[in-house]
Amino acid sequence: MISIFTSDSSQFKFDVLVEVAREALNNDLSEEKANAMARQLVSLGGERFRCCVYKEREVLRQRVRLAMGKMANDSEEYKPKQIVQVIEAACDGCTIQKIQVTDNCRKCMKKSCMAACNFGAISMGPHRSQIDHTKCKECGACARACPYNAIVVTERPCFASCPVQAISWNEANIAQIDEDRCINCGACLKACPFGAISDMSWVSQVIKMLKTGVEAYAIVAPSIQGQFENVPLPQIMKAVEMLGFTKCLEVASGADAVAYYEAEELVKHKETGLPMTTSCCPGFVNMLKIHFPEQYEKNKSTTVTPMMATARKLKLEHPGCKVVFVGPCVAKKQEAMQEVSAVDYVLTYEEVSAMMIAKGIDVDEVEAVEDLTASNYGRNFAYSGGVAAAVAQALKESGYDKPVTTVLANGGKECKQQLNLIKFGKFNADILEGMACPGGCIAGPGVISQPLMVKGRMAKENVPNKARTITESLQSTDYSNVDMNVNHKIDFE
Repeated sequence: MISIFTSDSSQFKFDVLVEVAREALNNDLSEEKANAMARQLVSLGGERFRCCVYKEREVLRQRVRLAMGKMANDSEEYKPKQIVQVIEAACDGCTIQKIQVTDNCRKCMKKSCMAACNFGAISMGPHRSQIDHTKCKECGACARACPYNAIVVTERPCFASCPVQAISWNEANIAQIDEDRCINCGACLKACPFGAISDMSWVSQVIKMLKTGVEAYAIVAPSIQGQFENVPLPQIMKAVEMLGFTKCLEVASGADAVAYYEAEELVKHKETGLPMTTSCCPGFVNMLKIHFPEQYEKNKSTTVTPMMATARKLKLEHPGCKVVFVGPCVAKKQEAMQEVSAVDYVLTYEEVSAMMIAKGIDVDEVEAVEDLTASNYGRNFAYSGGVAAAVAQALKESGYDKPVTTVLANGGKECKQQLNLIKFGKFNADILEGMACPGGCIAGPGVISQPLMVKGRMAKENVPNKARTITESLQSTDYSNVDMNVNHKIDFE
């Protein structure tokens, strides 16, 4: 196996994706392969991270199921729109008790912890204080009172990372996702140190589709730039195309179009006195739709995402074609399954990388000709602040000279805070840019490189393109005939 991750849980997931891609390419992918792959990836030479090889094999078996586009738990009802799922066999390593006494306890005479507890849950043991967890309310008063910081408050990483309280656990202390609250942002997926939460993959379905020879287009998100170390964008796109696609196109051109249309919408919002929220991040939009339905109706931009804009253009120009979006986001998979969708499948960068390895494509060795047209404003949708900056630039290029104020919600928790301000009439800006992942798309759950490194590589590569305007981009890639309203039902068949 080729190692591209420092995290063992991420590498395990990647190894499974490579094996699934290989089997799919060889026309040998079946339900029976799940057990065989688990045995292949975890030998009898001894367990590496779990209690035994048999548990590791069960974890890998459930990973294989997800990589094949199935539910991790084979006894559950198939729910394709719940992209983020718990691998139950892997969810057993977290600290169960939230409040715990450590060896730092000096069994002091003051007994501040006992005095602070209003529930009689703390007593002094033979060597240190101890907590009766049947009485403990997990308020943390004892931890705050201890002069030695000997009592720690430990939240489960998945629970702590979720911005919408969609994580809980059952009687067996296995994490559960509330599908009515989940926004599929993948924050819990990134936070889990045991890799016990993962996303459903469409690798095998895409490979099967490509093997039919159908006219199929790959459209790559702006944040793909810089993912493969110092390999330039045209070379990356050519490598993606070599997987079997008719052509690979840059979604940044669609982002330029989105900036233009959202700028027009923003002017209308300013006239009515309603702040506008951006539409490009599906995790943020899911948060709006599920948890802030009134703001979803009143404040959200009705412009489609750059992914959908690019896909709609392709479906218009190439009727009957298939479109596969390649990006860093697992929530995009859910967006692709909405009622009005021009996208057939979504792959993450790690999934595409696995497919390249399975097919023997070396990105470093690919030759490509640069014929890209997008502006840096569209490419900068990849990180926090880029969308708002592009909208402001589009307004400037259109001759709009009134001031525009912006708030950047960087991460799911900031998104929730700012949406609450809008809800209660305390938001004091014209536009709220919402990004569910802190740092933006370059920090999505499906990336293969560190966000800061990607941002630096993008900035360096895009220097020669800095003079290109959004207007020039749209003159080269015309979106004037594309319906950019997300609410319009279009038959793409």
